[in-house]
Amino acid sequence: MPTDPKVRIKPSPALSKELSEPLSDPGTFENIPKIRQIAGDSVGQRVKDKVVIITGANSPLGIGRASAHQFARNGARAIYICDFDSTHLETHKREIASLYPSVDIHTRQFDAGDEEAVKSVVQDAVDKYGRLDVFFANAGISSAKVFWEEDSEGFMKMMKTNALSVFLAAKYASRAMLKTSEGKKYPSGSIIGTASVAGIRSNAGPTDYSASKAAVVSLMQTCAYQLVGSGIRCNAICPGLIETGMTKTTYDAARARGTEGKIGQLNPLRRGGQPDEIARAVLFLGSDESSYVNGQAWAVDGGLSAGHPFVPGKLA
Repeated sequence: MPTDPKVRIKPSPALSKELSEPLSDPGTFENIPKIRQIAGDSVGQRVKDKVVIITGANSPLGIGRASAHQFARNGARAIYICDFDSTHLETHKREIASLYPSVDIHTRQFDAGDEEAVKSVVQDAVDKYGRLDVFFANAGISSAKVFWEEDSEGFMKMMKTNALSVFLAAKYASRAMLKTSEGKKYPSGSIIGTASVAGIRSNAGPTDYSASKAAVVSLMQTCAYQLVGSGIRCNAICPGLIETGMTKTTYDAARARGTEGKIGQLNPLRRGGQPDEIARAVLFLGSDESSYVNGQAWAVDGGLSAGHPFVPGKLA
C-alpha cells in the first residue's frame, strides 16, 4: 500500500456504459426474464470496428503475428503491428491485407520500452481513428542464464523489454481508451500484457525472465484497480511452452534428436502449444465477450500450472 496517507486511488471521471446507464430490460419469455446480455453477439466478427495495437509482432512464428490475423479476421477496423525488428513486418502487412482487405494495417518499428515511441503510436491511432480499443503489449525477450551469471545490465534490459513496455502500454493506451466519440459513446478498452507461466510459478524460466513476467501480472492487476469504473480492462496472458521464434532452438534440437514427442510432456495435454492457440485467448480478451474478465493472469499452458510436477507415467 502507498506509504503516503494522502495518496488515494480515485475513480476515473469518465464512466463506462454499464455504470452510466441502467441495464436494459431484456423482456420475458413465458413469464420468465430473458437473458440479459452485456456483450454483443458471439458469432461473426467479434472485434468489429475496433482499433488495435500489437507489439512484438515481427516473428513469423510469433504470438503477435497470429493475434494480428485473429483480430483482422474478426473485423478490426485497424491494426498496428509493431516490433523492434522490422524484418517481416511489411510481409505480414501484405499477407493480412490480401486476406482481409477491409482492415487498415499499419507497421511501426520501435523499442516497446521507449516511452516516446509508445506515446507516438497511441497518438497516431487516436488521430487517425478517434479511438483505441485494444493494446496487446506482447513484446518480450528471454535469456538462458542462471541468476548468478547475469549482470545488472542484462537484468535491467530484460525488465525494460518485458515489463516497462507493458507499463508504458497501459499508461498511454488507458488515456486513449477514455476518449469518446460519435462511434464510441463511452470509455472502454482492453489492455493485454504477455506474461508467462514463469511469472506465476517457479522453475518455468530463468530468474530475470520470470521476474519480468511476474511484474507483468502485477502491473495488469494493479492497473485494473486504478482504472476503476472506466470500463477499461487489464489482463495478463500467461503462455506455457509455445512453438515461437523464442523457443525455436528447443524445438529444432528436439527434432534433431528425434525427441520432439517429449516436448510438453509435463503438462496434461502432453504437447507444446501453437501461437494461434494463444491468439484465440488474446482475441477473447480483446473482445466484448470478455466484458467481465479483469485483473486476471490467464494461464494458457496445456495445464502445466494446474498441478505439481510429476514424472510422466507415474501417478500424478
